[in-house]
Amino acid sequence: MLTNHPFLTDIETIRQRARQHIEDGPITEGYSADRETVIKLLNDSLATEIVCTLRYKRHYFMATGIKASVAAAEFQEHADQEQEHADRLAKRIVQLGGEPDFNPEGLLTRSHAQYAEGHDLRDMIKEDLIAERIAIDTYREIVQYIGDKDPTTRRIFEDILAQEEEHADDMAGLLQGLD
Repeated sequence: MLTNHPFLTDIETIRQRARQHIEDGPITEGYSADRETVIKLLNDSLATEIVCTLRYKRHYFMATGIKASVAAAEFQEHADQEQEHADRLAKRIVQLGGEPDFNPEGLLTRSHAQYAEGHDLRDMIKEDLIAERIAIDTYREIVQYIGDKDPTTRRIFEDILAQEEEHADDMAGLLQGLD
């Protein structure tokens, strides 16, 4: 349903606002999210993705047994995708004027997911599935929190969330395949 409100702010007003605070780069007057909170959420999620990358890499190298080759291939693919997620999050942090926190000290305390090594293939798959489920719930909450205040960051989280759901489905399938 169309309203009587104009679609755009007067173009001259937009042009004038664009010339103000140009040092803020892509952050314009229309950005309504709490930037510090969003950067913290992004950095905590960056830590999560780094931890998940490391856990999947370990599982890739440690997978043994008759069904290990299929699981190892999934572990490697997921490690690569988790690294891509980390890169996207770090890039967005910089766009928002923050600094991505790659400091290994405190990485586990910033991460939503835990680093669980697993003792055998079944444990590894279960731990990866648990970590994916944690990511799914936290990223879903972040998407809801951000709402319309920062559509770019929200879309990044929505994209990552969709892939984390695929990862969880993959891990659940591997787990069923072991039975």
